[in-house]
Amino acid sequence: MRDALGWAIFGAVVLVLALGFLLLLLRERRVADQRFVLVMQELTSRMDGVVGELQTTFDRNADEERRGQILGELGGTIDLDEVLTRVLEAAGALRGVDAALVMLPGPTGEKPIVASMGLSSEEAERQAIAGPPDGREARSMSISYEYPSGAEIDDGDLIRHGLAVPIRGEADSIGFMSVFSRSSAHTFADGDKQALEDLAVRAGPAVENARRFREARQLADLDALTGLHNRRFFHETLAREVARAHRYGRRLALVVFDLDDFKAINDRIGHLAGDAVLAEVAERVRSVVRSADIACRVGGDEFGIILPESTLNDAEQLSRRMQQAVGSRPIADIGKLCLSAGAGELLPEDSGDTFFKRADDALYKAKASGKAEVVAASSEPSPGRA
Repeated sequence: MRDALGWAIFGAVVLVLALGFLLLLLRERRVADQRFVLVMQELTSRMDGVVGELQTTFDRNADEERRGQILGELGGTIDLDEVLTRVLEAAGALRGVDAALVMLPGPTGEKPIVASMGLSSEEAERQAIAGPPDGREARSMSISYEYPSGAEIDDGDLIRHGLAVPIRGEADSIGFMSVFSRSSAHTFADGDKQALEDLAVRAGPAVENARRFREARQLADLDALTGLHNRRFFHETLAREVARAHRYGRRLALVVFDLDDFKAINDRIGHLAGDAVLAEVAERVRSVVRSADIACRVGGDEFGIILPESTLNDAEQLSRRMQQAVGSRPIADIGKLCLSAGAGELLPEDSGDTFFKRADDALYKAKASGKAEVVAASSEPSPGRA
């Protein structure tokens, strides 16, 4: 009995010790688990930070690679529109950029060249930057836009911040490059300024060369006598506008006209005086065409006006305005002049050549009908002239 009690006490003591040991183990494990959880949380936080830094670095390197690739292609073109498009694409690859703009001042009395990405034409016109008001050249210009509270505007469409840097040519600044963000939370940091400055430096020579080429080409495309575009430019531009109108489903109109009885006038007053008459006619025509219209001297006393985004009615109205401008007052000693015109609108099956031929055939019909006539081009191909 005594032995049984001893064994019972011994068993109880062992049980108590075992329970105590188990509780101790559980406590230590709980502390260890908590410590483990804390360590894992810290490691996870650090890992997230490392991953974020790696992603930022990757994105930055990807953006730089993309910009480098775009800029590396600049040397492959001398077309100003294409150069500006690629420069804008490179600017748009900068961090946080929603829109970009390049402004190149035009010659005295002419509008600047403005190219943009992510901006409407109205926004681009308002956002063009000309530099500090005192005429000095700034390294960069940071702009923040604040809007009145309660204004009925779509906050998501608002430009919040802007950054502009000059584009340098061989000698001095040739324009400005600007980037914009529509996010109120985004600001352009020093690194963004440096990246945009580097982009402007690399883009400057390509932009300057392309602009010089355009100016030289424009001079080569002008008729020396009238200052209008010449015959080659007319046919090249007409073919391009026809292709563009077909591709995008746009309207296109054309006017072809010449002066009535000009050969007799030329024979009477001489070719030098006749040249002066043509120059005066060109000046009067220039005064009534729209800025979007393309006025050309096709040859001799024949002229062509290309009217983008226009209808037959627009072409006929322009013809009447030109008749009024040319015939409203005498020219030199020859008195009043009259002009006849053929007007047409692009048809789905037209090429540049067939479109011109339809308008030219309409001009021939107008001259056959009498002086100062305007005839609409046929909707069917016309037979050749006799």
